[in-house]
Amino acid sequence: MLFPTITFAIFFLVVYTASWLLMPRLRLWKWFIIAASYVFYGWWDWRFVLLLVAATFVNQALAVQIRRARGRSRVARAGRGWLIVAIVANLVALGYFKYFDFFASSLDDLLGHVGLGAPLPLLRVALPVGISFLVFRMLTYVVDIYRGELEPASTLDYGVYVAFFPYLLAGPIARAGEFLPQLRAPRDPHAIDAGRAFVMILGGLAKKMLIADYLATHIVNGVFSSPQQYSSWETLVGIVAYSVQIYCDFSAYSDIAIGVALLLGFEIPVNFNAPYAARTIQDFWRRWHITLSSWLRDYLYIPLGGNRKGPGRTTVNLILTFLLGGLWHGAGWTFVLWGGMHGTGLALEHRRADVRRRRGIPEPGATARARALQRLATFAFVTVAWVFFRADSIGAAFSVLWRLVAGLGSIGSAVTLPVVGLIALGIGIQYIPEAFMERLRLGMASIGWAGQGAVLALALFLIQTLGPQGAAEFLYFKF
Repeated sequence: MLFPTITFAIFFLVVYTASWLLMPRLRLWKWFIIAASYVFYGWWDWRFVLLLVAATFVNQALAVQIRRARGRSRVARAGRGWLIVAIVANLVALGYFKYFDFFASSLDDLLGHVGLGAPLPLLRVALPVGISFLVFRMLTYVVDIYRGELEPASTLDYGVYVAFFPYLLAGPIARAGEFLPQLRAPRDPHAIDAGRAFVMILGGLAKKMLIADYLATHIVNGVFSSPQQYSSWETLVGIVAYSVQIYCDFSAYSDIAIGVALLLGFEIPVNFNAPYAARTIQDFWRRWHITLSSWLRDYLYIPLGGNRKGPGRTTVNLILTFLLGGLWHGAGWTFVLWGGMHGTGLALEHRRADVRRRRGIPEPGATARARALQRLATFAFVTVAWVFFRADSIGAAFSVLWRLVAGLGSIGSAVTLPVVGLIALGIGIQYIPEAFMERLRLGMASIGWAGQGAVLALALFLIQTLGPQGAAEFLYFKF
């Protein structure tokens, strides 16, 4: 069930009304929201609901066992053992659904190159939507309980946390410690930040329908599917357009999810903060997919040793973390290479910062011109890396990049005023001052529910009229 559709609008209207009617009876509300979330998830394929139910009960049982063993020295090993079982169980499920065919085909290719080829079976398993986000949420729960940072919730509360439909398909990756405390008491309908909710929903719809989907259909898909048909200028614009598309598409889902959750009375974490205004790669990852980058930091990079074991180990940890982060995004070597590029870039930045500190050299960026050049260089690096993320293969990615120099000539018909304008808009919205956004939120809050509904209806009409026909799936559904 896609957010920017009439189907979801009807679904949410029913859920919203029933949710606030049932909220005073909190236990009944929890059963209702689980059922509604299962309907939302099962809209894609009812079999996915069975996975959701199984994952809930298995992880809850393992979490209880981890808690029983925690803090008792004689059974500390048992606690670690149960944690390992939980981690392995979740990763096996993820590997089966998402990576089996990738590794089987890769091994088959490798054996074929050394003369030992024997076709391995490919399962062609249906990939449950958002399974990577689901697994990461469940891992935070069991790991935090093992660390003593969280107590096991009731099975009912945990079921709500696992299935809560606003973030179910593509994040943000809400941690159990952030979400579960909000289930302890009924939410207050008078405390809803409706102005912020409507601004985020409207902004998300506009970014998705007017910018991301338009750029995808009018230049990006063509450049990446048939690069030989495009000039150098068209290829350059297409590559930049994909940077804008993926930001507008993914941040749109996050914004709508946050807005929908707010209307139901729940806070979930912000996932984007003007990433293309970043001045370094490290700064980019503080702004892009914030819940994933913080997850990788807290549950992978720091446990590996972080930067506590010397420069060499720090470099290894950064690259390994982002190689795995790239693989998390998809079963393909393009994602691994994309992650490796970011990990290597971060490691080089870290080494450079160490050298500057030792020599007493001040940090760059003292002037507006220097800061602008830093932003441009960071955006260029991120944009080139996105080529590998978007391409179907590494060879296809290099074919796209080759057109930057092999297709010199006229600008080409694909570079139109709407395309260039939407690229500029997609980048420019990240430089809107926060004070302006706050005034906009206050203005939306001041017009009341009737006014907000009218604005939303008008915006939906304009988006449907001006945007492409129908909403495409969000890009991160396949991750």
